[in-house]
Amino acid sequence: MEFSERIIISSDWATFLLVGCFALFAVAKYFYPRRFQEFSLLPITNQYFFVHGKSDELKHPFNMLLFVTQIISVSIFAYILYTVFNPSEAQNNKWLFVQICTAYSLFVLIKFSLEKIIANIFSLDVIINNYLYQKLSYRNYLGILFFIGNLFFLYIYPPTATSIFIFTFILLVLNAIVLLYSYKKNGDLILGNFLYFILYLCALEIAPYIILYKLFI
Repeated sequence: MEFSERIIISSDWATFLLVGCFALFAVAKYFYPRRFQEFSLLPITNQYFFVHGKSDELKHPFNMLLFVTQIISVSIFAYILYTVFNPSEAQNNKWLFVQICTAYSLFVLIKFSLEKIIANIFSLDVIINNYLYQKLSYRNYLGILFFIGNLFFLYIYPPTATSIFIFTFILLVLNAIVLLYSYKKNGDLILGNFLYFILYLCALEIAPYIILYKLFI
């Protein structure tokens, strides 16, 4: 009989972070109950954007609370990926989660800053702000799905390559639907500036993810 080493990685720190995310959800719902209710119905109705999307700021506390939970939830899921596909790295590098969280945060913030700079250069601040607000809202909603997925993989069903691929594929499809919806909603503007749209798509929606993929693979 042959024995294979089973690598067990403690997830106590993840439990504290997930509890922290849950606390942030509770704070957001407590201080902004109506907004939270409209946000929770985002896949069903666009009322959230009609009420808040035009005059609201991206830096609203509600958005920031959910953005923090998004950063934490996505980073934990990325860490889970390492435990499945590269368990030795997850076990030997005690700062792996911090590195993932820092890299993802910088990636999102730098990408956001570049989009704001380009909007300012071409005097498209209002249009781009609305687009970024929609995208941030949908990404924050996906962050909640990442949060649920983390609970599932850490405490209910141990992650496997197959389950991780299925969950990731579902989220990628949802993300694609979100982007397509945003582009459809701004269809007239895109068609009138199609060349700029293609440049934006290649430079800020495709290239950053290719670079990120090359850095980690």
